Amino acid sequence: MEPSVDIVIKDQVSEICFYHPAHNSLPGFLLAQLRDAIVQESSNPATKVILLKSAGDRTFCAGASFDELMAIQDEVQGKEFFMGFARVINAIRKSPKFVIGRVQGKAIGGGVGLASAVDYCFGTDWSSVKLSELALGIGPFVVGPAVRRKIGTSAFAQMSIHASGFQTAKWAWQRGLFSEIYRDAKEMDAHIQELCDELSGYSAEAMKEMKKVVWRGTEDWDDLLSERAAISGRLILSTEARAALAKIKGK
Repeated sequence: MEPSVDIVIKDQVSEICFYHPAHNSLPGFLLAQLRDAIVQESSNPATKVILLKSAGDRTFCAGASFDELMAIQDEVQGKEFFMGFARVINAIRKSPKFVIGRVQGKAIGGGVGLASAVDYCFGTDWSSVKLSELALGIGPFVVGPAVRRKIGTSAFAQMSIHASGFQTAKWAWQRGLFSEIYRDAKEMDAHIQELCDELSGYSAEAMKEMKKVVWRGTEDWDDLLSERAAISGRLILSTEARAALAKIKGK
């Protein structure tokens, strides 16, 4: 299968599903497609709710594409790559519709950012999470505001510092990253369907106003995430980052 972002509309729910053969990692072109899909469905009168999901069983999203990270040659190119994640997060934030997350497996780096940015997130016992950026010579700068907003400063710092280790789905649920967790994807999907059915019967205008309330205080994120992308774009060119990427690619 080729990398893709697909949209399926069912009963006023727009399901946006992304896929990449490298554990659902996200290169720049796929991030752009994902952002465009969210913007498109945010203005689609045929839908009331957006469901963000990925293909496969055990990995929701492995974060940034290592191949693309290694190909970055200068700070401008570096910032532009990380802006891909910033634009997806901001598209979710600005959407007038609730975005529900379906995290069926591991979420790493940018994958944690996506799980944190959605308005309500489901996980399974397989949905362990890790912010691996510091181990790559950078840091979770772009996804940081979304993660910190969802789980708090202490838990965000814990994840950021312990960059080589996963936290369990239960740990993430206890800190508010996941709203609900289930034994497996089948059980999770049944509860996702229940919530989507429920939300589809609610007032679109009321949900729009509620989303504004929930996201109040993030109005500066266009500028903030751009600044953070510039930091990552600079650091990815460092000797430490290049060595870390080369080591991982050599395994």
